[in-house]
Amino acid sequence: MKKYRTGFQGELGAFSEMAVLSYFGDGAEPVPHGWFDDVFRAVDEGSCDYGMLPIENTLAGSIHVNYDLMQEHDLQIVGEIVLRIVHNLMAKPGVRPEELRRVHSHPKALEQCVRFFREHPSMKPETVYDTGGAAKMLGEGESRDIGVIASTRAAERYGLEILERGVEDNPQNYTRFLVLGREPEPPEGERLKTSIVFSVPHEPGMLFKAMSVFALRDISINKIESRPLVGSPWEYLFYLDFEGHAESLLCSRALNHLREIAANFKLLGSYAEGRIVDQV
Repeated sequence: MKKYRTGFQGELGAFSEMAVLSYFGDGAEPVPHGWFDDVFRAVDEGSCDYGMLPIENTLAGSIHVNYDLMQEHDLQIVGEIVLRIVHNLMAKPGVRPEELRRVHSHPKALEQCVRFFREHPSMKPETVYDTGGAAKMLGEGESRDIGVIASTRAAERYGLEILERGVEDNPQNYTRFLVLGREPEPPEGERLKTSIVFSVPHEPGMLFKAMSVFALRDISINKIESRPLVGSPWEYLFYLDFEGHAESLLCSRALNHLREIAANFKLLGSYAEGRIVDQV
């Protein structure tokens, strides 16, 4: 079976690695990277076939850096997957919860566990670059007053003991991941989505006109996200997801209409709606 080298940010055991394994199955070959832009560069340069990037979380919101990186790089969204995120408190084997004074994890993970820290004021949250990396550092060290919030896979990989499962604020905690490749790929599935980014002239009613190209054709918009347009203070780029394939008759007409209105336009990709993976 062909293996797909897929870059992700973080260490083995990170939730992004779990997304790679869930999406590609037996064809997965996860490749860890230190930073999100390293993943984009690896796909750009061909050392990885794909990149797996988180784009939004139901509790913590959007991962804005990845929106910005999609604008900077000419990669295509070819797929997506939605992973339920279960955060677990873990420590060195034999350590009791009351011994912990600090808890390490990625800042987004800590944001999703605010209630836990309010209920345990003796534990101070401290940010590190990655959930899997936090687990790796603890597993390789000797500290007994440090805990980590990470996945069950991270606990297994680095020999840690789970003290409490599901410490996130809300069990409806899901992260949407995008699969990025160098070229478009024909999507397989009944429900298709398209992602674009555009800007409009800074004039009254222009965003309304841009949205109307979809409304007039009964095309459902799933999401719109604004980001600052670098170099043009108080002007914005709009990232938009809508239902349908860019090459279908209705969608292609809508996009051609939008190109007439937009100051800038970029097609990010058409792909199948991602399945939801529940894990504990």
